[in-house]
Amino acid sequence: MDVERDFLNTPPPKTVRFGDSVANTLAKLKQGHTSDYEMIKHQLSDPDIKDAQIISWLQEFRLCVTQLGKEHEQLIYMVLRLPWCGRSPAVVDEYLAFLSNLISAQTVYLRSCLKTLVSNFTPRRVRIQEGNVDISDSDDDDENLPRIFDHCHQALQMIARYVPSTSRFLMPILSDNFPYVQKSSRTLECYVHNLLRITVYVPALRRDVLELIISRMLTLDVSAPRSEIEEMESMREQNHGAGAEDDFLFDMRSADVYSVAERLDMLMLVLLAYIKDMIHVDGVLDVERVKTLYRDLMCVFDKLVLPTHASCHVQFCMLYLCSFRLGLAEAFLDHLWITCPPPGRRRLHGQLPRQSQVHSHSVLRELQKPQRLRPDASQLNSRKYRERSREPDRFSSKLDSLN
Repeated sequence: MDVERDFLNTPPPKTVRFGDSVANTLAKLKQGHTSDYEMIKHQLSDPDIKDAQIISWLQEFRLCVTQLGKEHEQLIYMVLRLPWCGRSPAVVDEYLAFLSNLISAQTVYLRSCLKTLVSNFTPRRVRIQEGNVDISDSDDDDENLPRIFDHCHQALQMIARYVPSTSRFLMPILSDNFPYVQKSSRTLECYVHNLLRITVYVPALRRDVLELIISRMLTLDVSAPRSEIEEMESMREQNHGAGAEDDFLFDMRSADVYSVAERLDMLMLVLLAYIKDMIHVDGVLDVERVKTLYRDLMCVFDKLVLPTHASCHVQFCMLYLCSFRLGLAEAFLDHLWITCPPPGRRRLHGQLPRQSQVHSHSVLRELQKPQRLRPDASQLNSRKYRERSREPDRFSSKLDSLN
């Protein structure tokens, strides 16, 4: 009786499909017959497509990838967009098999494959409509997100193994798909986390990825200067107990600042966690990893952070890394003394002693250095110095001797 009830309550898998096979449909298309071709596209776009159907379609397409040329771009796009992430292991395996066959036989579709995978790096938007009006447009807090991200990285790793030049095509896609900084904290957090995860299995991209992330963080940083945040806090205290109208005006002015600060805080937490994870192996600091990450961050620091006016927070990523070894802090101080012109050094006199990550005796030692050890104005303007300053590890023996 229980078996009968289960049978009645469990419908069979939806495997019904219409039209000819994919191979025959492609042959008909060459002869000018498009009806079956359009029918396939319609069935692939079914929002309620089942696992069994996805597997069936992928198996068929996998067997005829050599017939799929540039003229079938729209059809391939629809196959790549099948909802495979977060599905059963059988669907995931079949999709990965299709991807491997496709990029091996038709490298022209490499960019399309990469774009499709990267598009899954953020939560999907959920829209609820009441009549013709959107009453909700928020991030999908699906518990399945970690599994979706895992599947995407599994696919990217596979592509990187099959196509050694993947990194050259992937970086522009990562940059183009970076969410606007006005997006929600959750969207930015997911995307940045996934970018940093790529650097683990495609280490050649790490410096470029860090540069991309830090450039966006700086955009947020200069949009919410510390002085403005402190001013808003002060206004909030002064307006405490004031009328509702005053509170409303204050909220209108402060909402944007606090929203920016919240997004920046989230990205800082993600980046600091990444720094800590990347330089430790089984909880033990790995000196070689520290050195390579220091060099990458130092190049990004020179290129983006130092020239940016009114940046108050992003530079603490560099100071956080320096906090793990005294030698790093000393190498960083050496680099700043050489890189910064005299006006900048005066500012360092006041700022560095306040940083808990930099030991006070290291600052004192730098301040007491003979003037002959520091570059003068003519040296700072020389071409040789500028070229040398782009490679921070070349002039710091402290970094090489770090242990």
